[in-house]
Amino acid sequence: MEPFKNLINPGLVRAMATHLARVSRAFDRPRFEAGALAGLEALELKARALHVCDALEAALPNDFATAAGALTAALGPAGEGDDLSTLRTGDAGLGGWAVWPMSEYVARHGHADVPLALQTLHAMTQRFSAEWAIRPFIQRHPDTTFATLQRWTTDPSAHVRRLVSEGSRPRLPWGLQLKALIVDPSPTLPLLRALQDDESAYVRRSVANHLNDIAKDHPALVVQWLHDHLPGAPAPRQALLRHACRTLVKQGHPQVLQAWGLGTPLRGEARLTLSADRVVVGGSLRLEVRLQSTRRRGDQALVIDYAVHHVKARGGTSAKVFKGWRCTLAPGQSVTLSRPHSFKPITTRRYHAGRHRIELLVNGRVEAEAAFELAL
Repeated sequence: MEPFKNLINPGLVRAMATHLARVSRAFDRPRFEAGALAGLEALELKARALHVCDALEAALPNDFATAAGALTAALGPAGEGDDLSTLRTGDAGLGGWAVWPMSEYVARHGHADVPLALQTLHAMTQRFSAEWAIRPFIQRHPDTTFATLQRWTTDPSAHVRRLVSEGSRPRLPWGLQLKALIVDPSPTLPLLRALQDDESAYVRRSVANHLNDIAKDHPALVVQWLHDHLPGAPAPRQALLRHACRTLVKQGHPQVLQAWGLGTPLRGEARLTLSADRVVVGGSLRLEVRLQSTRRRGDQALVIDYAVHHVKARGGTSAKVFKGWRCTLAPGQSVTLSRPHSFKPITTRRYHAGRHRIELLVNGRVEAEAAFELAL
């Protein structure tokens, strides 16, 4: 599999140079190519984007309006609908991953002319995404930026409407953390209300992720949102709200579970079995869950997740909840569920040897557990 970092590669740099030189005589193509290509292949993806932006800074005109005009003129056709695969660089202009370092340039240099900077990001997000680049403007110029985002909730482009939600998420991965919105997310709520019934699934998925971000710091706010917007909701909004509540469901939040008809404890028996009592980092365990209803009448709607209590460096443990299954258990019915759980090393988690526990959570309550030894 091709490494993600190669999405920004020497060929893309040369294509950027070609299109920018085509639209701007003031663009210093040799200087850009020399700077962007020097050391590029040793860098990871985000570092490559920032490195290419450094080269743009050296090669574009100093005047922001002139530079922004060149960047916009070099763009290819805008993306249509929800299909991201069409957003790429070609003969008609720049698109896809080439736009990331261009939007970073705007984030660095557009603060003296915020309306022009936002107008430029409006064009760029239709060829890639400006979700990271718009965040410094939210942080430093909130009034102007939020007024602009409110207007964009009715923009014809789904890519622009998604930017409204995605760019203002409090905890966007890879993005500048918007600490003011972590403390008080209320400025984004009118935007989310305007977009939660958007015709685009691409936009609605972003709204769900935004609400899930808020749930991590303000669960009561999302509980109230559910109370206000779930009754009588059409199917697409129900799906959005279910996805928005995934963290609270994993945590067994009683009001959220009740809202989804999952507040009742399991009436029956639960058993958790592991395929081995020892696993080596890089391997996997198979979890097998058996549920038996003891009800004589009435179905039971169940969400089954599991918490792995990972051993920490100093010997304590830290629980991480993983999504499992959803099922409806009829009176007297038994069901067996199975899935593998991988211990392949990942960048966001460091494994430590020791005895780990797994708790089986049914409608947010611990119903069974098992243990195993993890070896390095």
